[in-house]
Amino acid sequence: MSAARSSSLRPLSLLWLSGVGLRLTILAVPPVLAAIISDLALSGTEVGILNAIPVSLFALIAVPGSLLIARVGAIKALVVGLLVASAGSALRGFALDAMTLFAATAVMAAGVALMQPALPPLVRQWVPHRIGFATAVYTNGLLCGEIFPVIFAVIVVPLLGGGWRASLGLWSFASAAIALVVFIARPGGEGVAARHGRWMPDWRDPLLWKVGLVASANNQLYFCTNAFLPGLLLQTGHTDLIGPALSALNLGQLPGSILLMLIAGRLERRKWPLVLTGVLGLLGAVGVATTTSLWGIVGAAALVGCTCAVGLTLVLTLPALLVAPEDVPRMSAGMFTIGYGIAMLISIVSGMVWDFTGNAAFAFVPIGLAVVPMIVFPLMIDLRTQRS
Repeated sequence: MSAARSSSLRPLSLLWLSGVGLRLTILAVPPVLAAIISDLALSGTEVGILNAIPVSLFALIAVPGSLLIARVGAIKALVVGLLVASAGSALRGFALDAMTLFAATAVMAAGVALMQPALPPLVRQWVPHRIGFATAVYTNGLLCGEIFPVIFAVIVVPLLGGGWRASLGLWSFASAAIALVVFIARPGGEGVAARHGRWMPDWRDPLLWKVGLVASANNQLYFCTNAFLPGLLLQTGHTDLIGPALSALNLGQLPGSILLMLIAGRLERRKWPLVLTGVLGLLGAVGVATTTSLWGIVGAAALVGCTCAVGLTLVLTLPALLVAPEDVPRMSAGMFTIGYGIAMLISIVSGMVWDFTGNAAFAFVPIGLAVVPMIVFPLMIDLRTQRS
């Protein structure tokens, strides 16, 4: 192993672990969502709101997260976010009704929103010559954070007495442990220092809106599929397929993530991977909504997961590739605000469509339409030029 690769091993490991922390508490819900729906008597609209809370907080808190980075540095912002997410996830286990569940979920999501803008600038500082690869590494950690609660649910939930409350508490403890490890093992002291004067995104910048709209297409496809797939299968009487379908959706991300780790450098500034990802994601959403056979739903869910993993990695590289280093935090914050803000709206609209039609399959109509920007807008972005 070369000295350069050896010196980057610790930051890459911490980036991967931080990625795990970004999603660990959020994706603890889908495996036990059917139990939560039954226990708290949630409606379709309330399921949509529950799914919309994280993405809405990702949008609302992204800019304060950029300000926090400017004041205390990316490492401290990351650790604070992990601890807040851990506390919120633990509080969800004490929810008595929909409103208390929503409130605790908001605390959890606010913590995740604070830490998200910290990772692109850390990639830029810790691994400046391998931005695509380092982004693929922390995205792989993020995907593992989405997968672990799903695949381990069949083991964890029975061991905890079959309750969804204890399961959420367990993953909150894991998030706190990650915060401790990252803070102790951080390389080079503070990381990205509190030296960036510009923290507010430039909302008049067309590039920001193009990148944000591409991000929104990928975000809503993944989160909304996770949210409405269990309800669809519950309504159609195929509860036995919920576990396999969610596992396929989340495990299906791994092939895409691994592929990006191998070839990310060759795809960094190309448009066609983003366009192809949008097309395949749209096909996957149609398949999820229209089939209930075992292999049909598993295949469609896996296709959605794989394409979302590829799209997420490519989108997360854009701020570090397209703008000057000092502008990466605020561009990232603006991208998250737009991307998750639109995803929140799609989640609520999808839930309302479900309630209005009485058919959960129709919730996927807005989801499919919202994928279109990922097919169109990459064609309008100059990916080969970096602003100075």
